[in-house]
Amino acid sequence: MGVFAIGDLHACPEELDVLLDALRPGGTDTLVFLGDYVDRGPEARVLIERLLRLREEGPETVFLRGNHEDMLLDYLGFPGRYADAYRANGGMPTLVSYGVPRGVRGEAAAALLPVAHLQFLLDLRSMYESGRFLFVHAGIRPGVPLADQDEEDLLWIREESFARWHDLPYTVVYGHTPQREVHLALPYYIGLDTGLVYGNKLSCLDVSERRLLQVARGGRRVLTRDLSAEFAAARL
Repeated sequence: MGVFAIGDLHACPEELDVLLDALRPGGTDTLVFLGDYVDRGPEARVLIERLLRLREEGPETVFLRGNHEDMLLDYLGFPGRYADAYRANGGMPTLVSYGVPRGVRGEAAAALLPVAHLQFLLDLRSMYESGRFLFVHAGIRPGVPLADQDEEDLLWIREESFARWHDLPYTVVYGHTPQREVHLALPYYIGLDTGLVYGNKLSCLDVSERRLLQVARGGRRVLTRDLSAEFAAARL
């Protein structure tokens, strides 16, 4: 049984397919996606269709809500945040991928999305716990109990989270803030957004085997790095 956390995809389905071909996840595996499936990249519709198929292929799938899904839902007239900033914050390629004309928003825009895609967005969750690990999109606010964390922080927080240690009984695995390399600050944080949509790479943490898998943008092979020494030093 493996647990795999996958960083921000931003409408880039090809690298996900390369990763999945290498992982070949089975029915006892869990894939945790850290959010930001849409925006910036050109193929949001294709990516979400792939994620919907993956959900039917066998492994358990956990899909977290990212701040970009939150903005998109607000733009479509559902509970969310910052709809007015959505198009300027990378949303235009997603709207184009769904055939939403410029200036159309709210219920009229939502009607242009396939029902299954809209339901996928509505069903996204804020966090997921597995053993010693807590998976969220953006991070947590240090000093705040887990039950009292604000959802806006879980979706939007940046350095206020990972620049400080926290006292939660978890290693927080997050995306959201793109970095050239995975942010390893064990035992507190692991940041997995390595800027795929900006031409860098997609990162996946194999929690069970203590290894990192990465696919370069446009790449056709997966590079693997053993993290067992780092995990052992952090007593994980």
